[in-house]
Amino acid sequence: MTSMTSPGPILAATDFSAPARHAAERAAHLAHETGAPLTLMHVLPGAALQELREWLGAGHPMAQQLRDEADRHLGALVAELQTHRHVTIRPVQSTGSPLVEIGRECEDQDASLLVVGARGAGFLRQLVLGTTSERLLRRTRRPILVVRHKPHEAYRRVLVALDFSPWSAHAIALARRVAPQARLLLFNAYQVPFESKLRYAGVDAATMDHYRQQARADALQRVLSLAASSGLKAGEWAPCIVEGDASQSILEQEQEGDCDLVVLGKHGRSAVDDMLLGSVSKHVLAEGSTDVLVSTAREA
Repeated sequence: MTSMTSPGPILAATDFSAPARHAAERAAHLAHETGAPLTLMHVLPGAALQELREWLGAGHPMAQQLRDEADRHLGALVAELQTHRHVTIRPVQSTGSPLVEIGRECEDQDASLLVVGARGAGFLRQLVLGTTSERLLRRTRRPILVVRHKPHEAYRRVLVALDFSPWSAHAIALARRVAPQARLLLFNAYQVPFESKLRYAGVDAATMDHYRQQARADALQRVLSLAASSGLKAGEWAPCIVEGDASQSILEQEQEGDCDLVVLGKHGRSAVDDMLLGSVSKHVLAEGSTDVLVSTAREA
């Protein structure tokens, strides 16, 4: 299998919740596997601290106590991960808007990957499933790995959702970098364009079946072409072409294929596709059971 070469820095954000801990462990696993430098970041919400000062008075020691407590938690987590994962981790403590601070840290270190938990008890609770996550995805050029489960091994089976937009090739390249030992399932959900209108217009079943077979053949050919241009070799991947709604089909195939990671593109081929793919991403994040990697770049 292809290994990650010259990996860029990885940034993991934590609020010390159990899901965020899983994310930090996965980030440490990836850093050990690929040799990438790793930063573990915690952000104290600036607005909440300011409100606390207004309640208790500017000179009250509670704000500093919260900072000291966060420092201790962060230091303990870093020390534990370094010991068990055999990696060097740079801790970063910040105060302010989590969205802004995480974005700034990503830019400052030119992070190649941002890793977060699927749920959180603190500031990350709305980072992935809510408006903050959507804003982060719109603002960042960094791939985002959303971790649901405690990692026990490297990713082995990865479903890569393709829509044949310029982002699809990057999704394959990203999957190979983050999961270098994994077998890729290259997925596309096809539908006959305007099928309901064609039926309403009286197109017969045999003709509709021909259109359906042609749509499937076209999708398969495009997947084969993408695999070839991405340098995938026999045994490293398999096609997965299904008819139907992308959101539901991805969830079904991640289960049938026993996948431990799903890779999605951020954008589609047009403004409408962008909105639809955005809804697919949100649906998979909300309803899926595996880790999700969102590709945010247009080119490989």
